[in-house]
Amino acid sequence: MSNPFHLPKSTLSDEGVYHVYSLCYARLPRRVRENFIGHEMHDGPMPLDYNLWILRNEHRTVLVDTGFGQRAATERGRVLDVDPIEALVRLGIDPDSIEDIVITHLHYDHAGNIGRFAKARFHVQDAEVAYATGRCMCERPLRFAFDLEDVVTLVRHTYADRVRFHDGVGAPLPGISVHVMPGHTVGMQAVRVMTPRGPIVLASDVSHYYANYLRRSPFVATVDVIASMRSYDKLKELAGAPERIVPGHDPKVRALYPKYNFGGIELTALHEEPKPHDLEELVRLDNF
Repeated sequence: MSNPFHLPKSTLSDEGVYHVYSLCYARLPRRVRENFIGHEMHDGPMPLDYNLWILRNEHRTVLVDTGFGQRAATERGRVLDVDPIEALVRLGIDPDSIEDIVITHLHYDHAGNIGRFAKARFHVQDAEVAYATGRCMCERPLRFAFDLEDVVTLVRHTYADRVRFHDGVGAPLPGISVHVMPGHTVGMQAVRVMTPRGPIVLASDVSHYYANYLRRSPFVATVDVIASMRSYDKLKELAGAPERIVPGHDPKVRALYPKYNFGGIELTALHEEPKPHDLEELVRLDNF
């Protein structure tokens, strides 16, 4: 008998099709002016969600990103709604049983906690690790969003043969592909996942909000604006339709998709159809 407090085991027998859930583990109040390099929108509240993503079928559970823990939260003035690793445990997912984790990029809020998985392989882009360990980190504005301990831990995992490097496009597992889309960082990658409703693209920080790619207005923390614009085009081409793109930090994702609660942990089901909507309406000025 299944535990009502745990995420039910997936019934998907096709190893290339997944149920996909986003787990929002922290939130941050922000305003419109803080989220864009330049904008023509009026100012107003535009909060930010911190997420990781859970991909499941009968054969495996895969994570996309690992969130950050209490140390980073304290150091950076963030408040955790729940520790993301503790949330996995409460959902009935043993972190030590996870064999594959895709890290979209090495910023503290996406690559924290990587030392809390006993045997996982970590899938990253060559360019991201080169960026996070190279001369760019001599510049404080560029290294600010990286956590030294996370980067060092990844290097240790590399020496332990627990890192799988990808160069551009990779297919680490059936039904899952990774695609380099620089801009926010040099080795930023999006993740395409096959679900029962067809493919979806977890954009992560290729596009923090729907508004970034729909308005072609990059997030304020962007290393290369021109690369971001090109990545928006690649993102749309890869997804095939706007409703198949899932931005990395937009609270509107939780408003659009069905939500489920397991033992006090809320998950958003991205493999289910979103509510009927007009994406352009999502980014209307008065929607902020």
